[in-house]
Amino acid sequence: MAEDSNPGFTAREALFYHETIRPGKIEIIASKPMTTQRDLSLAYSPGVAAPVEAIAEDPALAARYTARSNLVAVISNGTAILGLGNLGALASKPVMEGKAVLFKRFADVDSIDIELATEDPQAFIEAVALMEPSFGGINLEDIAAPECFIIEQALRERMNIPVMHDDQHGTAIIAAAGLINACHLTGRRLKDCRMVVNGAGASALACTALIKAMGVPHENVIVCDRSGPIYPGRDNVDQWKSAHAVDTPHRSLEAALEGADIFLGLSAAGALKPEWVEKMADKPIIFAMANPVPEIMPDEAKAVRPDAIIATGRSDFPNQVNNVLGFPFIFRGALDVRATGINEEMKIAAARAIAELARERVPDEVAAAYGVSHQFGREYIIPAPFDPRLMERVSAAVAKAAMDSGVAQDPIEDFEEYQLHLKARLNPTTAVLTRVYEDAKANPKRMVFAEAEEDVAIRAAIQFRDFGYGTPILVGRTEKVLEKLRELQVDDPEGWEIANSFNYDKIEPMVEYLYKRLQRRGYTERDVRRMVNQERNVFAALLVALGEGDGMITGLTRTFSQSAREVAKVIDSKPDATPFGIHMVIGKNHTTFLADTTINERPTAKELAYIATETAEVAKRMGHEPRVAFLSFSTFGNPSGQWLENIREAVAILDEQKPDFEYEGEMAPDAALNPKVMALYPFSRLSGPANVLVMPGLQSANLSAKLLRELSGDTTIGPLLIGSEKPVQIAPMTAIAPDVLTLAVLASAGVVG
Repeated sequence: MAEDSNPGFTAREALFYHETIRPGKIEIIASKPMTTQRDLSLAYSPGVAAPVEAIAEDPALAARYTARSNLVAVISNGTAILGLGNLGALASKPVMEGKAVLFKRFADVDSIDIELATEDPQAFIEAVALMEPSFGGINLEDIAAPECFIIEQALRERMNIPVMHDDQHGTAIIAAAGLINACHLTGRRLKDCRMVVNGAGASALACTALIKAMGVPHENVIVCDRSGPIYPGRDNVDQWKSAHAVDTPHRSLEAALEGADIFLGLSAAGALKPEWVEKMADKPIIFAMANPVPEIMPDEAKAVRPDAIIATGRSDFPNQVNNVLGFPFIFRGALDVRATGINEEMKIAAARAIAELARERVPDEVAAAYGVSHQFGREYIIPAPFDPRLMERVSAAVAKAAMDSGVAQDPIEDFEEYQLHLKARLNPTTAVLTRVYEDAKANPKRMVFAEAEEDVAIRAAIQFRDFGYGTPILVGRTEKVLEKLRELQVDDPEGWEIANSFNYDKIEPMVEYLYKRLQRRGYTERDVRRMVNQERNVFAALLVALGEGDGMITGLTRTFSQSAREVAKVIDSKPDATPFGIHMVIGKNHTTFLADTTINERPTAKELAYIATETAEVAKRMGHEPRVAFLSFSTFGNPSGQWLENIREAVAILDEQKPDFEYEGEMAPDAALNPKVMALYPFSRLSGPANVLVMPGLQSANLSAKLLRELSGDTTIGPLLIGSEKPVQIAPMTAIAPDVLTLAVLASAGVVG
């Protein structure tokens, strides 16, 4: 099941998320330059005449000259929105936008949401069928049964592009993958299994059909609806249910389950009783996928059958049946071979590829970067959704199945090259950030927000708490902070932890602690007391130093340098560390790390080597293989100059240390990033464009980071403060709430600091 059943946030925060920055979750950007009149002439009139005439002569060229071959429509009429029911086409738009975002995020598939204001299946079919020239594939979503069966079947017959109702087949594919592995672990063969399905809606029937196609005999499967098992001749059974009718003496779910190997539920909370589970076969396989509450809670099932393997639709239990493991990669593979449809062979191939991936050992670098700590076993039969290997494995398996089954119009010749291409399509940073947020939620911390009177800071703090990342400690004047919380309609504002330096009960220990640090640096006790009472960064840092908070976030009302100086009065650097800052520039399929962008004006060779090594470690934690370039105006001595020796010495230091990452320098940015220029220096030790750029000094570093943030169009995170003894992050003064939240989570999860 695709939805997270334990979101950990309020409706207010969800609404704020959808309205902030710009309304909704998607936008359209041009993939070609649109700067000059010539660009516009090529993009529109008269330049479009050439591809128009080419496509008119050969329609297959639309895949070459337009975005159609990577464009999927997510279409609904809103008759079965998530678990909310029939709320209409317009109300389904946030869900469809969300699905479009998932397509892009997980498989680099462009997607447009379309909501059709009709409950007439024939009108829906006609509307979608007429759009075939626009799209490479159709993802149907949140359409009620039985109309969804009629609509999908008609569109598959009429359209010459992939059409899939994900509510049916996405769940079926992931459930089938999990079932393959559960059988593997319990020593079963599919053809010998007895399975009971509870629920006869679109998802349940699709799961049943696919699992039968994979080998479970028709006669070994009993499907139950609200009236019990479906058998030939039973009243009130439509044509889709009757296809799964079997001769059985059982007239209740309880009776059907006796001796059964598998329970597959897509029904309602509490539908499976513990005493019924007791009567199942040895090592029962229980897929309780009702949302938000499963048919039986895992602990209840384990209490009576500790030998059971259990999967649910929830992210807070092991073995989540999550549609996002399937649909992005199924469409990716189908689009890449211009498949005319998505058939059973492609679905089975996807299920098997997902199952095989879960059985493989999780590589150390994947485990470290993506937080995939489990290895194949009873509580890890389905891969984690952010495992980056899904893209290359599942998409390639689907593409090959399309070719083998004769529905591929553009077969792939070199699958090894294709898998490398798939691997390069996505930026691993995005997956790692997903893991970081999950880590923060799993290990909540107490985070001090030093500027809680600021609107941006308090919004970030609200999200930090509501999303379950930990407890915010709000620093500010009590009434002012409470006023902000009330303005934002926070539940129980008086229940928030507010630290006000004017009435805080641990002021004296703070003064004593800080005076001992500063008394030999020219500060009197009176000076220290004033700072504790009046300097919010000093007060906030003392909360962390004395263990009242685990980390802090600041920066909205002071420059970075001023905030860093104030924090440094209280919190030291790590032993032998050189504090510095990193900016992460995140594009669609690349991340570049710039350092030092904040602190060291003219770093020494030793400091440059340290900055390179620590930034490389951050890059590794973000899922990248570091390639470090020490940047300069000069490339290997051309032109010569007086500021090159410290860079060369830094490289020499790394030569002695022999780190486990690539590095090179001194070199100009184009020699580090542009393959054509890199080819002029065949002796360079970099195997590809650099992704860690160590800047020669603060002036060039800070200018570069801010120019990229303003001009590149990529997402920029930072500066990230590295080398502090305690988790401290200093946001830019221009930061918005999501920026502050990201820094707080990165600090909380220990990724940077």
